[in-house]
Order: sequence, then structure tokens, then C-alpha cells
Amino acid sequence: MNTQVTKEGLEALKKELEFLLVEKRPSLVERLAAARSQGDLSENSDYQNAREELEFLDGRISELQEIIKNAKVIDNNATANLAVCPGNSVKVRVGSQEVVFCLVGDWEANPAEKKISVTSPLGKALLGKKKGDKVEVDAPAGRVIYEIVDIL
Repeated sequence: MNTQVTKEGLEALKKELEFLLVEKRPSLVERLAAARSQGDLSENSDYQNAREELEFLDGRISELQEIIKNAKVIDNNATANLAVCPGNSVKVRVGSQEVVFCLVGDWEANPAEKKISVTSPLGKALLGKKKGDKVEVDAPAGRVIYEIVDIL
């Protein structure tokens, strides 16, 4: 299964993976070895904690490797600024406010940074639309109408 990511998002995932493999995991393995050398493992909370952290970290490493292996980089150059596509930033008007959202893959989505997933309700509604189009999205507060002001 392909995972859509922007070029920047893929680089961020690769950097995280490198950090986990080169820095985080070796120090955790060292911590586990030190805890193991303390004797009775059944009552050694340092050992148990380090082992659980290592299992969690190995899970994250496997997840990142799988995402990177199956990553499909979003290329929005083909339709640049004609219609909204993954990787675009879109300026929308909601009432009297204007907001810029960036459409990204699921793994990059971060609403606090105005990065919305292409599979989110708003992301799906915006895809393929053009400047001046209006889209309606059901939100917890009710139906919200977004007008596309610009495709960046």
C-alpha cells in the first residue's frame, strides 16, 4: 500500500529514522545492558522499563521503515495552481477570516500547523477544486463553507 507524503515529509521521516537508529537505539541498548548487569531481572524495574522502551522504539523503527519503503512522493507540479492537489497550500475564506492550509499525506498531518491530510473531510472536499470554488464540510460545530481564495 502506497503512503502519500510530500518531499519534505519524506525527508523528515528519514531524519527521524536515522536519529532513532544512530542515536536513540544504541543508547537504549546500552541502558538495557547496564540494567541487566545489576542482577535479578525479575525485580529490576530499570531493566523492565528499558526493555519496554526498546520494544516500543523497535516498533516505531519498523513502522518508519515500512512507510519510507512504500512512500509515494506527492508531485503537484503537473497541475500547479490550476486545481487543488496533494502538496498544495490553499488559501480559503471562512466567513470573514482567511486561512492557509497545506494538503499533506496522513503521516504529516498536523492541524496545529495547518497541515491537513488529503483524506480528512476538508482535504477530500478541497481536492480537485479551483480558485473561487466553494466547498461545504460537516464539522462538529455544523456545516462550514470554505471558499478557495488562492492555490499556492
